[in-house]
Amino acid sequence: MFTDSKAATLTDTLPLAHPFDDDKLKEECGVFGVVGVTDAANFVALGLHALQHRGQEAGGIVTHHPETGFHQARRMGLVRDNFTSPAMMAKLPGGIGIGHVRYSTAGAKGQTEIRDVQPFFGEFAMGGAAIAHNGNITNAMSLRRELIERGSIFQSHSDSECIIHLMARSMGRRIPDRMEEALRKVEGAFSVVAMTRTKLIGCRDPLGVRPLVLGKIGDGWALASETCALDIIGAEFVREIEPGEMVVVTAERGVESHQPFRPAKSRFCIFEHVYFSRPDSQLGGRSVYETRENIGRELAKEAPVDADLVCPVPDSGTPAAIGYSLQSGIPYAMGIIRNNYMGRTFIEPTEQIRNMGVRLKLNVNRALIRGKRVILVDDSVVRGTTSRKIKEMILDAGAAEVHFRIASPPTSWPCFYGVDTPEREKLLAATMSEDEMRDHLGVDSLRFISLDGLYRAVGEANGRNKASPAYCDACFSGEYPVAPSDMIEQGFQGKEAAE
Repeated sequence: MFTDSKAATLTDTLPLAHPFDDDKLKEECGVFGVVGVTDAANFVALGLHALQHRGQEAGGIVTHHPETGFHQARRMGLVRDNFTSPAMMAKLPGGIGIGHVRYSTAGAKGQTEIRDVQPFFGEFAMGGAAIAHNGNITNAMSLRRELIERGSIFQSHSDSECIIHLMARSMGRRIPDRMEEALRKVEGAFSVVAMTRTKLIGCRDPLGVRPLVLGKIGDGWALASETCALDIIGAEFVREIEPGEMVVVTAERGVESHQPFRPAKSRFCIFEHVYFSRPDSQLGGRSVYETRENIGRELAKEAPVDADLVCPVPDSGTPAAIGYSLQSGIPYAMGIIRNNYMGRTFIEPTEQIRNMGVRLKLNVNRALIRGKRVILVDDSVVRGTTSRKIKEMILDAGAAEVHFRIASPPTSWPCFYGVDTPEREKLLAATMSEDEMRDHLGVDSLRFISLDGLYRAVGEANGRNKASPAYCDACFSGEYPVAPSDMIEQGFQGKEAAE
């Protein structure tokens, strides 16, 4: 997408082998940016490495150098495999840069192409700008149709590209002004990090569904999806970007705050607390790890059971399992061991190998499990396929009983705000009651934390305010804070129709 004659474009078209389906909701994306530092690309690569859990399909970096202009690199695969060599990083000079790690949530799912990899770049009358987006634009299809009818030529499947085209059609005199105008036409959830030759720009949607934080590093500044990405570069966490806020950051003038949207009540994604964010990050002034431990404690209060061991389904179930153990007094044990070196598929994924997929990642500690009544704590149940295989592994190892405790309410509705969820009919909780799911999984008991219990765990002492929820919990409640326009146009029917 570069039109700057000075821009260096580096692409890689090798196909990416997808990992075995692990029956989890797939993370959205991660964004990172710095300004006012030496060798910005190195800082961006480190930040993206810390955000790798938010997207493993592809990554990209854009930088600007006053003498050589804009430079970019986009690659399929992991940050560590693409953005670590001195030769690569030397091709990305400059003191300002942004980056993005991707898991596809819009466009041709499962068909990631290099042209879909962000950041995207546009050349405007007042200079070039690059943009990276975490979230999902719920009116992207209608925007794309309108833009194409007016002559825009799209280069990717990504909904994020709409923002660049809307900026191109704006009559704003400055790039931040054009971005404000473009984002006012966008619906859905977005945390955006963008850059010009001298400015780093960050913006969250009016409801603040997706996270974005500000950090200080020496004389420079950083924007990131999570605080763990600030930690890795030694940056000081300053604050969260507020819902509906846009910040324009320069090395000379620091941070300027703008309010381009009408004020709205925050509806931050509650699943960030449950699963998406790294446990060493902070959200809303709260430790993610401590919140997940609290979830486990609430779960133990709501769903006690006599057992010998509390075991996490690693790694996402670990903090909640610790909390369950502390609250219940039942010993905590690593009954399942994760193979941290599996990485991408290393064997041709035949049907036989696919059936071994869970065993390639997880193995039961047989000596510990044999003869025991085991409580397995996991973060969620989506399709239920992995849960059934884990249960079989535990029983094969000689467990006397298997009890599942889930650290989130039943996932009954798809997410349209940047999370890759199956169609509703493929969500186990959309078609079965809790008892039916227990029988389907073949376990002795199955309990999910209640929505009120989850709210208590994240700091809402009185549980969920049904009239005015503090978080976006649409995947559990079916109550969407922003109407999913494109999906409604395609026939999606919400909670009222389902009831």
